[in-house]
Amino acid sequence: MLPHFDDFLLSLQVNNYSKETVYNYERDLKVFEFFLINDLKLKNFAKINKKIVELYKAYLASRDRETATGKKSQGQLTSFSTNRFLSSLRRYLKYLIEMDYPTPLPPEAVKLVKTERKHPQVAELKELVRLIESPTWLEKNKIVGLRNRAMLEVLFATGMRISELISLNRAQIDATGRIFIMGKGKKQRFVYLTERAKKYINLYLTKRQDNIPALFIPYRGENAGKNSRRLSTNYLQMKIKQYRELLRINVPTSAHSLRHGFATYLAESGANPAAIQVLLGHESLDTTTRYVHASDKYAESTHKKFHPLKT
Repeated sequence: MLPHFDDFLLSLQVNNYSKETVYNYERDLKVFEFFLINDLKLKNFAKINKKIVELYKAYLASRDRETATGKKSQGQLTSFSTNRFLSSLRRYLKYLIEMDYPTPLPPEAVKLVKTERKHPQVAELKELVRLIESPTWLEKNKIVGLRNRAMLEVLFATGMRISELISLNRAQIDATGRIFIMGKGKKQRFVYLTERAKKYINLYLTKRQDNIPALFIPYRGENAGKNSRRLSTNYLQMKIKQYRELLRINVPTSAHSLRHGFATYLAESGANPAAIQVLLGHESLDTTTRYVHASDKYAESTHKKFHPLKT
């Protein structure tokens, strides 16, 4: 249905896009293809127009949409997720134009939807600490509890992404606790472990009796990623959700929330935003400012301390 689709994916690979990024484009565009074939009964790509794009937006916003495999969706997409699907379509149309292939409409005809502005939520520091420490006593299997504790400690100590954590190898950590990682968009950077995080990694590794390069590995019955000797990101997200619910932490908290919390509490302690930008691996400082969510409590104390007419 989508002409030159395989060539498009190949072009991403040869231009050094990560496997995860290529997979995301493939998945997103398969949803578009599924919509055209099954909902619109459309078989001719050349007939795609602006009206069809608007119908696709409505489809993405609906609760009755289906995934690329034909399964029922798990819930309504956020505006940010909708825009990711639309951006994938725009990138595909741009490729067709670049390669001088027939294109039914220009990429700019695919307008993104307006995103909502929600009050950012980051759990209070004491709640994040409870979450990080919880695997030690919530997990019946002691090695699993130690490993999961070490993973959460590393996430909050470094501010790295969950995909970066899962792909870590032992050899990437030097004696000082500095980790050299390849981040999003093939950007290289250093992140740094705290003494506390180093302690729990060492405790976990002393229990390991193998020579597997991966830093964090699955055990029998656990969900592994594409590489059977690594955990999947879904497993860790599921565990964080489980811990949060058991601890009755009412602020939605995920692996990404620990990254946000890392930036927020560094900023609250007086860290330079430019330094936080480097640690997070952001190209733009504007992106970093969206991560630095000062808590209401901190905002209130700042207002009282610095307002020019406070007395």
